[in-house]
Amino acid sequence: MSADAVGTGKPANVESITVEVLEEIAERNQTWPVMAAKYGVENPLPPWRTSLDGLCDALDRNCSIDEKLHFTFKERRDEEDALAATRYAGLPYPENQLVALAHSLVARGVISETELQERLAAIRARLEAE
Repeated sequence: MSADAVGTGKPANVESITVEVLEEIAERNQTWPVMAAKYGVENPLPPWRTSLDGLCDALDRNCSIDEKLHFTFKERRDEEDALAATRYAGLPYPENQLVALAHSLVARGVISETELQERLAAIRARLEAE
């Protein structure tokens, strides 16, 4: 990711920023339909969907009052829609929504790409330990 975007709050064009860890996720094709079929899960909704909805709700409520977020509900949704339709168009919904949101948060400096990589590694380690 370009260093200019980190911490600026409002990058000029979120779509032009590359977040390598998210690019790798998009390329792996570990989408819910694929994984559910692999493990015989019949639930059409991924188990993380409610957490995603809750995170989006929390961001929507706090965008206008938390100066660290530096974006409005409309800006967040517009970025998410643009990224889901372009950079992450190959992913099904809701994976494209999740990855687009993470992309936007990294581009705005809310979370660093390194911190995102560390959190993803911790989650993968927990899943593989079971």
